[in-house]
Amino acid sequence: MKFLVGEMPPLAMRAWPAMVGAGVLATIALAAGESLAVSRAVFPRLALAAFLNVACWMGFSTFALLWLSASEAAITCYTMPIWTALLAWPVLGERPNARRVIALLIGFAGVAVLMLGQGVSLGVAKLPGVLLTTGAAVTFAIGTVVTKRWPLALPPLTSAAWQVGLGGAPMLLASLLFERLDPGAISTTAWALLAYSAVIPLCLCYAGWFAALRRLPASAASIGTLLAPVIGVCVAALTLGEPFGTREVVALSLTLGGVVLAVRG
Repeated sequence: MKFLVGEMPPLAMRAWPAMVGAGVLATIALAAGESLAVSRAVFPRLALAAFLNVACWMGFSTFALLWLSASEAAITCYTMPIWTALLAWPVLGERPNARRVIALLIGFAGVAVLMLGQGVSLGVAKLPGVLLTTGAAVTFAIGTVVTKRWPLALPPLTSAAWQVGLGGAPMLLASLLFERLDPGAISTTAWALLAYSAVIPLCLCYAGWFAALRRLPASAASIGTLLAPVIGVCVAALTLGEPFGTREVVALSLTLGGVVLAVRG
C-alpha cells in the first residue's frame, strides 16, 4: 500500500478495492445460497460495525502512510490486540488469564523484533501518523468487541459483504468529492496490487476474520492479527528477494508461538 500512495489518492486506493471486494463477496454469498437481505432492526448495528471494522481501520491506517513508513505504521496499528484485551474484559467478561496475557506479550514481541529492525524512528514530525494508526487500532478493537457482544444475525459471507461495502462507501464518496483519480497514470503493477487488495485482504481476510470472531474469544482472535506483518516480510523475502535472516526467524517464531498459545488458551 505504501507503493500505491505515490500513484493514487489515498481514499481512492482503499475505496475502489473495497467496492470490488464487496461485490465479489456478495456474488459468492448468493452462489452459496445466502440471502443478502438485511432487516431494519439489524441495519443500524451493521452500519456501526462496518464503520468501526472497515472504514476507520482502512481510512486511518492509509492516511497514516503519508507520515509513516510501512514498518512504523504496522508497529502502532498492531497494538490492536492490546486494546481488544483491555475492552473485552469489562464488555464481554473475558478476564485475561495468564496464558492469554503471555501469548499477547510473546506475539507483540515478535512484531516489535521485526519492525524495530526496519529503521523505525518516531519523532514529533510523525505524530499525525502515530495518532492515526492508534485511532485505527482502537476503533478496530472497539468494533471487534461490539461485534462479539452484539452479533449480527446475518449469514457469514453476507455480513462480510455488507461490512466491506458499507465501510468503503464513505471513502468512495469522499474520494469522488475531494480527489482526482487519473486511471491512465496507474501502472500495471499498481493495478495488480489493487486487484490483490480487493480479493485477498478485503474478501478472504475479512471473511476469515469474522468467521474466527464467531468461534473464538475476542482477545484470542485479535492476537492472530499479529501474523500479518510477519507474513508480509516472509512473502517479500520469497517473492522480492528481500532479506530474511535471524531477526525474521525470531520474529516469526515468537509471533506464531503467541498465536498458538492464545488459541489453545
